[in-house]
Amino acid sequence: MTGARQLARAGTGQPADLRLVPAATAAWLVVVAAVAPGPEIGTALGLAIAVLAAAGTAVGWWRGYPVVLAVTGCAAAAAVVAAVHGWALLGHPLREPAARGAAAELRAVLRDDPRPIRGGFPGAAQVAVPAELVAATVAGERWISGGRVLILAPAAGWAGLLPGQEVSASGVLAPPARTDLTAAVLRVRGPPLAVAEPPWWQSAAGALRVGLRDAAADTLSPAAAGLLPGLTVGDRSGLTAEVDADFRTAGLSHLLAVSGANLAIITGALLWLLRRARADPRLVAVVAALAVVGFVVLARPSPSVLRAAVMAGVVLLGLALGRARSAMPALAVAVLVLVFADPALAVDAGFALSVTATAALVLVAPGWAAALAKRRVPVPLAEAIAVATAACLATAPLVAALAGAVNPASIVANLLVAPAVPVATVLGVIAALLGPIAPAVARVCTWLAGPPIEWMITVADRTAAVDGFALTWPEGVGGGLLLAAVLIGLVVLMRLRRVRALLLAVALGAAIVLVPTRFVSVGWPPAGWVVVACDVGQGDAIVLATGEPGWAVLVDAGPDAGLVDACLTRLGVQALALVVLTHLHVDHTGGLEGALRGRPVGAVAVGPGREPVRTLRAAARAAAAVEARFAELRAGQRLAWPELVLDVLGPRRAATAVDPDDGTAVNDTSVVLRATTPAGAVLLAGDVELAGQADLVASGLDLHADVLKLPHHGSRSTGREFLRAVAPRAVLVSVGAGNPYGHPNRALLDELERTGATVRRTDVSGDTAVVAAEPDSAESRIGIVSRGSPLPARR
Repeated sequence: MTGARQLARAGTGQPADLRLVPAATAAWLVVVAAVAPGPEIGTALGLAIAVLAAAGTAVGWWRGYPVVLAVTGCAAAAAVVAAVHGWALLGHPLREPAARGAAAELRAVLRDDPRPIRGGFPGAAQVAVPAELVAATVAGERWISGGRVLILAPAAGWAGLLPGQEVSASGVLAPPARTDLTAAVLRVRGPPLAVAEPPWWQSAAGALRVGLRDAAADTLSPAAAGLLPGLTVGDRSGLTAEVDADFRTAGLSHLLAVSGANLAIITGALLWLLRRARADPRLVAVVAALAVVGFVVLARPSPSVLRAAVMAGVVLLGLALGRARSAMPALAVAVLVLVFADPALAVDAGFALSVTATAALVLVAPGWAAALAKRRVPVPLAEAIAVATAACLATAPLVAALAGAVNPASIVANLLVAPAVPVATVLGVIAALLGPIAPAVARVCTWLAGPPIEWMITVADRTAAVDGFALTWPEGVGGGLLLAAVLIGLVVLMRLRRVRALLLAVALGAAIVLVPTRFVSVGWPPAGWVVVACDVGQGDAIVLATGEPGWAVLVDAGPDAGLVDACLTRLGVQALALVVLTHLHVDHTGGLEGALRGRPVGAVAVGPGREPVRTLRAAARAAAAVEARFAELRAGQRLAWPELVLDVLGPRRAATAVDPDDGTAVNDTSVVLRATTPAGAVLLAGDVELAGQADLVASGLDLHADVLKLPHHGSRSTGREFLRAVAPRAVLVSVGAGNPYGHPNRALLDELERTGATVRRTDVSGDTAVVAAEPDSAESRIGIVSRGSPLPARR
């Protein structure tokens, strides 16, 4: 907590200087308003704001009001900057080819490290590579042009590249999914065509990072070895999927991104040592600046690192000079500089979270810490509580707007890990610096960092295991503003003594009533369930009851071991008669080990598809590890249990010579099953796409089913003839919230609902069960129940 306490003490004893805050806020909001709607609206809006502000200044509307004049000037300048960038994006030569999906060859310079795309992406492991365009060739025409591009490419050949390297690549263009000034996306299927040498400082930083990874791997468990580099220098290449998911669920994911906190910890530790030695303030300032520069080199000067460096470096420099009131002006100046230099940062969630948390540490935490200290709370504990609470509450509206949820447990989790973060960070940085010259000492440092890292993993795991603690909240700007209003209202009311006791009583009563219902899902699993679509994010995991207590059949295992394991545990599944992997994409196979963990398994079965081969081999190894038979399913087979019959309907054609990187081709190798259950027929269609669906319709098979598991997470590649042949009365969509693929397709869902089908999505409803009605029910044999919801009337 050293760096955070330095920030928290910035305003102690004197009011903060807020004169620059309105100007910085105005500039930021203007850039957001001009960038977020896209270049067409944003350019016009930016120019309109600039003209209005300039006109007001010319006629003297703001004369005599220097703060208003500063706000107007900064807003006008920000509007001009945003309009210029928007105009350049409007005329970018790649926009039109991207809109029509043209093939292209690009030459570009990497702006950041390739970032792994976790789970759900078809084919081999993929990375996203932000880059600055140098030249482009489309349909034989060559352009020399700047602008931002995003390259989506296989990890093989791309994952080890460094920022600053120039690469050439060919692929298919696509429009960007986000309005962040990116001109186009290039989808690449192979390695780069040409790669230049990286700058020497990037090579040096890469060597230090490799040394840290190696030292951590030699001394720590796999989970801890992946977490330490991510916590220390933002290197998440070794982070396990389970730890990543736990940190996100527990509200600790901000620790895995290099930010002002990392810089504050390192620089704060140096400042503490220098102040104990009574060093001259100018020496303190120089050391702080050198620490910031050195950390930027180690953590790579990507946009996110530079953002943190400007923000934390300027703030800490002011603190080092003994000017406590300089913290807020420095933060305001940092915001102004950054949104002018890179307007895309204005719409970046990480930027907003970083600014908001830093402001809370400077403005709110000191007063809360002093209030706790007056009540005889030890100063270190008071500061820790104030910092964790202020940062969490300040960022809660942003988190709610982004995630559509509020997790009160995240404050407790942040408070519990707070003492471990600075220790692990400092030891990790020392290990990185010493790795190339003294590997043995580096290993000692990572070994010493082991206990705090393991503690953080334990806290994240236990917090994530408190299932259902997160409260749903309206997402988007409206939800964020609503939560901000609620929090501000509560803070104001808590200052009134007469109201404070009432609020505390209401909060205690709500906790007594609501918390148990978050820990225990009333009515789950529902009696008589026959099929459950597990909420495993962007992936599939379908559980079918066999009629034998504790035994079930699992069709696909989702992308994450922990998520599918938790779903099976909630359902009371103690053994798996059969696990079917419909096809070999990681969003259907990634959680296999979690499904098999601690449960007897009859067999693991795949279809005739054999690509990607490495996924097939991983599935075979997982089956062998639990001594389960590894089998193949073919069209025409039938499998039966007391209350379940599975008929294998597809695939109908041989899966020969399938390109593993062709997601559509692999999807069409999906095993298609028709399950006969006490609730009626259920069609499980895997990710089968248009060609595979056409084969099924042309085969003449009876595809009619009461329930359809919609193919490919509800993508638009679902044919009308196929849907007419199935004619479902209920549709399950297994899909992840906020996925980057636009699943499920809204037009497709609207069409299904117009037919009278009941549609349930796991990203909205969570685990969703199909239940059999009572035997004497005259209307229907099925009901749809979502986890945590009251049991609806049977239909």
